[in-house]
Amino acid sequence: MKGNSALVKLSIIIMILVTVASFVLSVFIVLLIPLAITALISAIFVSVYQIYCYYYFKSNKFLLIRSTIQKYVDNCNELNNHINDLKSSYINISSYDYGNGELNDKSKFNFKRKEWQKNTHNHQVHYCSASICKNASNQPMKYLCKYFNITSDESSLINFESVLNDFAAAQQGKELLWNERDSILNSIRNSVPRLILKFSKDKVIRKLGFEAYDFSDLYFPVYTFQYVSAGGNSSFKFDIQLNIENLETLIFYLNDLVKFRNSIKGQRALMTSELREKIKNRDNYCCKKCSISISDEKNLLLEIDHIIPLSKGGVTTEENLQTLCWRCNRTKGSKMEFSNFN
Repeated sequence: MKGNSALVKLSIIIMILVTVASFVLSVFIVLLIPLAITALISAIFVSVYQIYCYYYFKSNKFLLIRSTIQKYVDNCNELNNHINDLKSSYINISSYDYGNGELNDKSKFNFKRKEWQKNTHNHQVHYCSASICKNASNQPMKYLCKYFNITSDESSLINFESVLNDFAAAQQGKELLWNERDSILNSIRNSVPRLILKFSKDKVIRKLGFEAYDFSDLYFPVYTFQYVSAGGNSSFKFDIQLNIENLETLIFYLNDLVKFRNSIKGQRALMTSELREKIKNRDNYCCKKCSISISDEKNLLLEIDHIIPLSKGGVTTEENLQTLCWRCNRTKGSKMEFSNFN
């Protein structure tokens, strides 16, 4: 009897488990089937859309659109290459090189000292005491010059003015390039299927021939004062990004310290954003070489050029500055490089 009772209980348990399993399976199937159908429909839609895009971008209609705007796309790509050249303007400053070594923790205790990992060899990082790091946050330009070996002379000032002129042109160029590309895309908006513009705008841009444009500010160099405690348990840092604003601050700081040659003392101007705009306004926002102006080309990048280059003894004075469009300025720069090479 006891054996039969145990068998009955086991049968009941099995039935309950089977019932629960059947219920869970039915619920799973009820939920899974709609998901599977949705996934299948989505896969079919994606496949059909990709086939549609493939044939559209090879169609005569799209090729005609691309050929119509090819000249403007090429102009944007050339401007982008010029902006990249401006971004690569070199700032030759670094922290003093004290040499390399290897730090090993021979302590018997299992200290993590995780902050020690921040002591990496980098010429744009100055490792210092907590007081220097704090003072640098209060007087950034003074400590940047002191600990990153920036000499307070005319040569350094000219170098930073040149970098500022290039970076300022690059910043303005990025905005104009963005506007010009958007203007071109808007001009063909009614000719490209809305579906493709909505879901594949980046692909449209690539297929039209636009190169990949970098609109970030990552080209501004960053110099860091880094403090790490002796025990390796705490740290903090202060970063100085030499963007347009900080470059101008550095130029004004150096200008107050520089002892100019008597021949240019009192007549020299500082190459600042204000001076750049003043020269453009004086020249009526018109290129002094080819006479093109912003009224002829809305998104025209205008740059400030030294008539007598600094490398040939020219100085930054209003009389020695002129407005050039980026094409003429680039051509002049290429000719100067070729002349120097010869």
